[in-house]
Parts: sequence; C-alpha cells; structure tokens
Amino acid sequence: MMRKTTASFVFICASAFTMALVNVAQAALPVQSWTAPSGARVLFVEARSIPMIDLNIDFDAGSRYDPAAKSGLALMTQGLLALGATVGAETLTEQQIADRFADAGAQRGGSADLDRAGVSVRTLSSKPERGAVFDLLAGMLSAPAFSEAVLTREKARRIAAIKEEETKPEVIADRAFDRALYGEHPYGRNQTAPTIEAITRGDLQAFYAANYTARRAVVAIIGDLSRAEAEEIAQRLTAALPAGSAAPEMPPVPAQRASELRIAHPATQSHILIGSAVLKRGDPDYFPLVVGNYILGGGGFVSRLMDQVREKRGLAYSVYSYFTPFKQEGPYQAGLQTKKEQANEALALVRKVIDDYVANGPSARELRAAKDNLVGGFALRIDSNRKILDNLAAIGFYGLPLDYLDTWSANVEKVSVDAIRKAMKRHLKPENFATVIVGAP
Repeated sequence: MMRKTTASFVFICASAFTMALVNVAQAALPVQSWTAPSGARVLFVEARSIPMIDLNIDFDAGSRYDPAAKSGLALMTQGLLALGATVGAETLTEQQIADRFADAGAQRGGSADLDRAGVSVRTLSSKPERGAVFDLLAGMLSAPAFSEAVLTREKARRIAAIKEEETKPEVIADRAFDRALYGEHPYGRNQTAPTIEAITRGDLQAFYAANYTARRAVVAIIGDLSRAEAEEIAQRLTAALPAGSAAPEMPPVPAQRASELRIAHPATQSHILIGSAVLKRGDPDYFPLVVGNYILGGGGFVSRLMDQVREKRGLAYSVYSYFTPFKQEGPYQAGLQTKKEQANEALALVRKVIDDYVANGPSARELRAAKDNLVGGFALRIDSNRKILDNLAAIGFYGLPLDYLDTWSANVEKVSVDAIRKAMKRHLKPENFATVIVGAP
C-alpha cells in the first residue's frame, strides 16, 4: 500500500524553535479557513515566532484513481510536477527549478498516498524570497512539462526499484495483505514493472487534467504572514488551475472475509500480518479505537501484544497494531516478525490476545495509563510548524473540525472502557481477519 512520504526541511535555530513549541502547546491554535475565489479550500494559522512560511497543497489525486493496468500513475504524475514546468514566460528544466528553490533558500517536498497527492514548501517569509518561491510553485502546479525523456528515465528508475522491492519479505507481505483486504478495489492495487512500463505521457496529462483542479485542492499554510497575505498566496497558486468537478464515486470496499495466505521465502524469519479494512476518516469511533489500540498494540512496551508476545514468551523482538483511516475503510493491521519454527505459535498467541481484547476490552487501570501517555505526549504531535502543517492538511482534506487539535486531548479523556469495548466489537471481527505469512514454516 502506498504510504505518504514527506521531505525534511531546513533547520531552525533552537531557541526560536523552543519558544514556538511552548507557545503552541499552551495556546489554542487559531485555525482560519475559507474558500479561495478559485474554489480551493484554504486553512491558515498565523505564527510569527520565526520568519518562515510552511505551505502544503494537496489534491484529491491519490492512487485510488489509478487505472488497474497502470498502477503507479498517480505517484508518477506527482513526481514529475517538479521535473520541468513553464514558469511565467520561461520553460524550466528540473535542474533550473531545483536551483531556483535553492537560490531562494527554500525547501520543496512532495507526497502521494491512496487518497491524495501534492507538494509542500518551506520558505523565508520576506517578500522577495517567498515571491520567487510561490511563482515557481504556481508554475509547477499549473504548467508541468511532463517531458517524454524525463518520463522514460523515471519509469526505468521506478521499475528497477520495484524489482528490488519484490525480493524483500516485508514488501511481499504488505502487497499480499493489501490484496487480501481489498481484492479488486483500488486500495488493493500495487505498482508492478508492467503497470509502470504501460504509463505514457498522455496518461500523465489526462490524469493531471482530471485531478489537479482547484475545487479538489486543499491549501494549508502556517507562518509569518497575515490573513490577507495568505489569501493572496493561495489564490496565486490555484488561479490558473481549471475549476474542475466533484471527484467520482469509488466502489465500496468489499466485505471482509477470513483468509490465510502462506508464501514461501528463504528469509530466516516469518513476516506475519493480520487484520481487516475497517476505519474511515471522521468515524465517530475514532478516539475510542485510537485509545483502545494504544492499549492493545499501539503503545509499544506498555501494550498487551508486546507484553504477551515479547516480554512473557520471547516470540518476537517487536509486535504492533494500528489503524490507518482513509476516505474509505482503511486497514487495521497487526504484525510481527518471528523465527520460522515459532511462526504458528506466535500467530496463535496474537490472535488470542486480540480475540480476548475485542471480547472484554481494557481494564480501568490500562485505560488511565493510556490516557496519561497519549495526553502527556500530545505536545510532540504539534511541536513544529511542519507537524502542525501536516495536521492542517489532513483536517482540510478530510473535512475534520477546525478545532480538532484543540479538542484532541479532551476527546481522549472522554473515552471510557465501555466505549472502547463497543467500538472494538463494532469494527473488529477477528473471525473475518485476513492473515498473510511470508516465510511460512
């Protein structure tokens, strides 16, 4: 399954960073939101602590829109945005674009996942530097070149990477798990050498034209600028984009059915994944599930799975579980690596721990400890402008409440043992879990 990746950004001096962290952690985030004249949605937080602007623009252009025979098209389209574009009256190569970002002291990133794809920048807030950066970004978004030569090169690179990945047991497990959960649904598709090879320049242009539109854009901004300046920047970046239309309906995620797939592999360990597709963004059970899973498998050494599988029996170095919500039902996944001769024993134990937890829920003591850890660690979720920006982007794209971050800790505190028990029973049906074992005994 394609996971979102984000580039790292320029270093901030420690004292200013610490001041910003304290200010953010102690005060509510004044998130402002509006719709730009272009039709794009904008979220903005004014933060004057450091002379920087962080901006992210996401489009409803994730891999769920890939044709089955051309999986990887969304990622390829996003990747080529910065590899040649028309900026103003100039046609710039990828090297020229990179040089101009560097000359302005800016950093550029890009990302794509199942639901969304886009770009991000960090720039100085001074007008000459930010003006040059946002002119570049506007050109990348509105007039990418999609060079035939660059596409040929990038396809070769991606195919080579895929062939290497397909030898790794963890990648084999991830891809088999996606197929087991989603079947023919777009969430279950993965790139292969043939699907990448099939992509043409015309495919890139068509995908871009259909999905990179103003009405399907979400602009998130945080930094040293005013609301009026943020409005101008958001409009500058999206004004040249076509308005576009609403996103097409996706097929429903298939009903979950029990399955078990054992794949031979010469690795010394078995890679085990179990779970099902269960959670959409915005689901009212989100907080009971997050808190409940912290106790079950998301809390590291304080989780039940780690205690039973590693600490008490030594069957694995690490074992985990997590929920990943998307626009449609994202996966609940538990996983571990263990010696081949212990795989069946470890798998049986993981299933038992999950079965018992879904049936009975946590103790009051476990719940109190989980709340203390989650609330106590919340400041680390928003301890930089980059992390706040990521949260703003998710809030805007998935239509979460604007006070989502302000009320996060309170929502965690509201969770009860009974709420966790009911939410787990509603969403997790262990008898219907898919199981994948790569390097099976």
